[in-house]
Amino acid sequence: MSATSSVSLNLPSLAWTLLPDWQAIAVTGADSKSYLQGQVTCDVVQLDAEHSTLGAHCDAKGKIWSLFRLFHHNQGYALWQHKSGIETALQEIKKYSVFSKVDLELSSQISIGVLGEQADSFIDSITDGRGDVRSITSGSAIKIDSQRWLLLLDEGELDNLKQQLQGAEEISADNWDYIDVVSGIPRVTQSQQNTHIPQTLNLQVLGGVSFEKGCYTGQETVARAKYRGTNKKVMRLLQGSANENTAFTFERQVGENWRGAGEAIAQYRNQQGEALALIVLNKDIEFDTQFRLAEDSNSAWSLVELPYDLEE
Repeated sequence: MSATSSVSLNLPSLAWTLLPDWQAIAVTGADSKSYLQGQVTCDVVQLDAEHSTLGAHCDAKGKIWSLFRLFHHNQGYALWQHKSGIETALQEIKKYSVFSKVDLELSSQISIGVLGEQADSFIDSITDGRGDVRSITSGSAIKIDSQRWLLLLDEGELDNLKQQLQGAEEISADNWDYIDVVSGIPRVTQSQQNTHIPQTLNLQVLGGVSFEKGCYTGQETVARAKYRGTNKKVMRLLQGSANENTAFTFERQVGENWRGAGEAIAQYRNQQGEALALIVLNKDIEFDTQFRLAEDSNSAWSLVELPYDLEE
């Protein structure tokens, strides 16, 4: 019997949070579009200025160096991603940039999340456009989902933004993590770099892989996984309990024994100890398989449904 997550989040109608664990790689220059098109899994040529897309940059064998949200930003592009491992991600994606008129560098801009059912109306009040990506002073506002916007802007604009957000509640960045996890949105941190192909993290289901665009680094492996069915793993959602500071490394039950199941891709824990985690597992794993934390043999974890179909 399938189940959905029972860990809920009670967001204020309008809230905001600093997102210090996130950063962008800024891409500018005359060849920025064509350079990125030959490097990443998503279709940069088809991406208009009013939309964003998930995407990944892989090595020649299709293993992901970085997983990001890509959008037009400040006369170029931004690849917004988890900060852990971003220096390596930058080194890898700029490796061939010397042959093109393109500059890639770590952005110094800060990331702010605006959340809640009034997030849309607040963004409407401070912007002129109505697209999912809009220009703001020194930066961009990017719609993530029905209750979240990302603001990428200069740190000097923060005080002005706080004035505009008067009446909104400042909340923990953990709330952003919760929505990512329960929505099945993957991330690649330093410990997971060069480990997974895009399909292992469900990226093709989330619109982050184009199978119609031309060649890019790792494309042969990604295409083979789709058309020959060579990928045997997917990302799943687990629910259970966790003590504070417990590592999210899992074991799964096999008969009367327990075997290693891997490290969480992303996780969330509330003050009551209720927790969620995204983890890569074999496609054919039984839905009623029981899990536990490697550091806590008394913890009980089980699979719950993702909000999307894993079939392409």
